[in-house]
Amino acid sequence: MDAERLREHRRENLTQTLVLLGGLALLLAGVGYLVLGALGVVLALAFTVFVAVVGPTVSTGLVLRLHGARPLSPASAPELHAIVAELSRRAGLRRAPTLHYVPTRVLNAFATGRREDAVIAVTDGLLRALDGEELAAVLAHEIGHVASDDLRVMNLAATVTRITGALASAAQFMMFLLLPMWMFGGLHVRFLGFLLLMLAPTVAALLQLALSRSREFDADLEAAELTGRPEWLARALRKMERLQAGWFERIFVNRPTTSAPSWLRTHPTTEERVERLLRLVPPERVRPLAAPGGGLGPRGFAAVDRAPRRRRISGVWI
Repeated sequence: MDAERLREHRRENLTQTLVLLGGLALLLAGVGYLVLGALGVVLALAFTVFVAVVGPTVSTGLVLRLHGARPLSPASAPELHAIVAELSRRAGLRRAPTLHYVPTRVLNAFATGRREDAVIAVTDGLLRALDGEELAAVLAHEIGHVASDDLRVMNLAATVTRITGALASAAQFMMFLLLPMWMFGGLHVRFLGFLLLMLAPTVAALLQLALSRSREFDADLEAAELTGRPEWLARALRKMERLQAGWFERIFVNRPTTSAPSWLRTHPTTEERVERLLRLVPPERVRPLAAPGGGLGPRGFAAVDRAPRRRRISGVWI
């Protein structure tokens, strides 16, 4: 793998993350000052620091229950557990994340919890669709999130966004109540302050989305380093997007289109992610990760109860 390009991408991602977190903090401080003055700045930032130290506030068990996830034992998926253990060792984790299985045809994997007790859940659709190399790359991506403590970072960003929105809404409500005084000249309102209160929730949400995209890029790079094969994840991303596209796009469009602008997405576009990954591919491969060839599904997960195949308008679920 191209080590110099990897370091360059990491510097870019780290800079973006610090800038975006700093922007969220400044926005929160500005709204806090407009609402409560200096005391508002202190209270808002103190609560944010408290959340950053305490860690995720959402229960891991609740997240797994909402997705209908259940534990995936080593006996039912030995190859998958072996891959996760090896990736965790390479990532320097003291404890490998536990695995859960989600009986849905949606192609997805996600991580939840803290670095010390992280959980990775994979869906039935993902296990059916990806081969061993692609699945190893997706797992490496999720372990990259865990190793970088992205769950804590994104929880902090979400908390700052919620506090900013709550303070801005409270200030707007107060201004609405004082509207008669403002109309008759009894209250002076600074235009820039009013504009900041109106736009703060939207700006905070956009900064949070941008931060999420930055952390996804970083997790892609972690996956490339952990496996030594950036093209595995690139191939998995392309396959996942193609399989999740509608039947019209599969037949008549060369590549699936995105319905939302890139700045309104939690994840970068597949084209951007694949392009960055393929820049890391050198003429010779370095430290390839041993992964089962062919599909992992039937051979590695024979003991897992699968959801029955169903039909829908666009065809058979994959």
